[in-house]
Amino acid sequence: MPEIHLEDTDRLDWALKSFKKKMQKSGILAALRRKRYYTKPSAARQLKSKAAQRARHKAAARARRSP
Repeated sequence: MPEIHLEDTDRLDWALKSFKKKMQKSGILAALRRKRYYTKPSAARQLKSKAAQRARHKAAARARRSP
């Protein structure tokens, strides 16, 4: 779990901002969103396949753009 160490002079808005940033970098929030609902294995395979397809399209488009 990410931690933020504060002193008496630190501002609360700075602490919240840095805590949110550390939580996002650690991937905890993404994992929580992913695990919020049960996904059937067949649906998970479909999602994974679609994500791979998007990545291939994106890589192909990048390859076409660069000379």
